[in-house]
This record gives sequence, structure tokens and C-alpha cells, in this order.
Amino acid sequence: MKKLIVFDLDGTLALSKSRLEAETAALLHDLLGILKVAVISGGAWLQFEEQLLSGLPHDDRLANLSLLPTCGTKFFQYTGDWKELYSEDFSAEQKDKIVSSLRKAIAIAGFPVERTWGEPIEDRGSQITYSALGQQAPLEEKNKWDSDFAKRKKIKAILDTLIPEFSVRLGGATSIDVTKPGIDKGYGIRKLRDILGISLKEMIFIGDALFVGGNDYPAKQAGVISIPVQGPNETRRVIEAIIACLDVSQEVRSFEVA
Repeated sequence: MKKLIVFDLDGTLALSKSRLEAETAALLHDLLGILKVAVISGGAWLQFEEQLLSGLPHDDRLANLSLLPTCGTKFFQYTGDWKELYSEDFSAEQKDKIVSSLRKAIAIAGFPVERTWGEPIEDRGSQITYSALGQQAPLEEKNKWDSDFAKRKKIKAILDTLIPEFSVRLGGATSIDVTKPGIDKGYGIRKLRDILGISLKEMIFIGDALFVGGNDYPAKQAGVISIPVQGPNETRRVIEAIIACLDVSQEVRSFEVA
């Protein structure tokens, strides 16, 4: 019996930097009424508030929701309000090295960007994120820039040689996320295990970047059953299937008891 469903956010529950669609929000709310849910994403806390929480009813079901921004480097739980349990922040020296290495890797990779919407490099405290077209780039532009991840894979390969002491992962539509070594979605999964008291075998992870080098891949490496999806529409169908399976299981148990 599964007790926890863990989702990625961008590209899984919602389109990049976009709010949950009404159907997704309704299904997620239904799921929260049945079992525990967690969301782990490369996005910062503000992104969780704007994309996820703004679309969910503010009711007691939020107690079943755990939120892990910046690839699991932060952990929030709801107890009438959202409380931060931990944050694996960088030192100033670490931030300087990561940012300078990112700029060097981008220059070496040689993928010129004609226009950006906002700053390409963002300090999220516990994560440094490079968004090639800027943090506010339109989704249609982001989808055209690196749909096959080839550009970012080249940048990541260079970064891996420049800052081998850090974790470098690909995520979102144009992003590269850098965290402390070993602090990634696998770390977040293990934190969920320890804090919620739920074993890895009792979890399912759902994400769009479960390939090697993707920022969802560490969750799969942690030993959790993982379901790859290609966007929110596939995610909605997966949630529907999970809810249907849980409903059938509950009916069977009720019949056996009777």
C-alpha cells in the first residue's frame, strides 16, 4: 500500500513557471483527501506559492502536503501556517565560485542568447539556478530553446569539471540547478522518509526529468518507484489512476471486513 505520492512541479504538475490548471488542482486536492503528497522542485518558495498553493483550497487537507523547494534543499510543513524545517544554504564563497563557474561554462559551451527576460542566474539561497532565457521568459520561447536538453547537457558536462564538489542537475524548460553535494531530490526523498516515517517502498515519485542528469533522476536513484511523464496532462491521468486504484482497494477492504 502506497502512503506518499511525490511530484515534481515544473513540467509535471504545471507548465514551466505557470499556475496549476483547475483540473490538476482539483485532482491534487482529491488526492490530499486520501493520502499524503509531497512536491519537490527546483523552484524557490515564492514559485511554490504562486504556482501551487494559489490554486489549492486553503483547508485542513494541506496538513497532508509537504513542500520541498530548490530540489529538496528546503522543507516546509503546514501546521496552520507553513513552517520551514531546514534549509541547506550556501556560504558566500560557495556562491561566488558557482556563479563564476556557470558564466565560464556558458561561454565555453557557445550557445548565444539573443534576448533574456530577467536575470539568467538566480541565487535561491540553497541553490543557484541558471535559466538560459531569464527567470521571466515566455513559455513558448523557453520550449524552443532546448527541448531535447542537448544544450544544457553540454553546459552541465563543462560545469562538472569546473565544480565537481557540487551537484549539477537539469530541470524545467531551460534551467540548470546547482546544489551542495548530495543535496538533491534523492536527499529530499530521504528527508521525507525520516520526517514522515514513510518507507521508500511506500512512495511513488512522478516527474518529467527522470533521465540520467535530470534533476528528478536522484529520486529514482534513491530507490523510489518512479513514473516518467511528459507534462501536466499525463500527470493528471496518473493521478486519476492512483485515485481509482485507492478507491478500489478501499472497497475491497470494506468488503473483506463485512
